Amino acid sequence: MTNPDTDTNAPAAEAAYTDAPPIIGEISEVLILSGQLARPGGHTPQAVREQRLRKAALLDRIALQEAADYPPATAAISLAATAAAALAQYDSEHGTGTGPVGPSSPQWEPCHRPYVRQEYATWHQHQSSARGDLPSRQSPQAAPVSSPQQT
Repeated sequence: MTNPDTDTNAPAAEAAYTDAPPIIGEISEVLILSGQLARPGGHTPQAVREQRLRKAALLDRIALQEAADYPPATAAISLAATAAAALAQYDSEHGTGTGPVGPSSPQWEPCHRPYVRQEYATWHQHQSSARGDLPSRQSPQAAPVSSPQQT
């Protein structure tokens, strides 16, 4: 039997999620993205894709952690696999995959979690480049708050 986590050309989870924000911060980011989708003008193809990708990556990271800490973590793994399949289906239908191997490739069978890692690594690399190659993304909560100076 093949292992879908290792029998692909996708990056390993450790490599894909190296500079990912802490899980709790990413939960907040995914919830914010989800809320933005419900606002007028917020439901754009780019926003939908980013929300699906980050949600799938978040659930994959949680499943990896749960499997390491509390095997067999079948519920977490099942949720991650479902989100991964939904992302692959969305990318297949909309042509929005950005990694080197498309979402319909047989290499992702029987599980699309490695596809999520490929897509997250590609997305994160593009985000880092757009920010000027910062080593990691800071969550909005970690940003310093400046107050107006009184004159």
